[in-house]
Amino acid sequence: MIRFKVDNLKNMNACLKPFLDYLRSVDVDDDDVFDSRLVSCELISNVLKHLGEAADFEGSVNADNITISVTSESTDCSKLNAGLPDVFSESGRGLYIIKAICSRVSAEGCSVKVCIKRRKGDD
Repeated sequence: MIRFKVDNLKNMNACLKPFLDYLRSVDVDDDDVFDSRLVSCELISNVLKHLGEAADFEGSVNADNITISVTSESTDCSKLNAGLPDVFSESGRGLYIIKAICSRVSAEGCSVKVCIKRRKGDD
């Protein structure tokens, strides 16, 4: 399990690097690493942009799933809990992408937890 806090968009990629390196080190498929980065960036940037708060990240992997959780200490999370937007809308596309990629999405308060079903490699 990897944990870190991101307080600014400029630091996001550097903070995510150990998690992505960890996924690669346990033989996670390249497409799943890409999806994990995309989902992580969307969740983290939503917290930073819409709440103006630091984002607490937690990521783990098992044989079946990659689990990512992003949380904020904010008390007003209404901007994060929007419904699924239309594919052509000007805002909310990040949530659309997250819900399209993830096999499970749950949100409670200012915490969003997602699971990405792992692809099985050509063993």
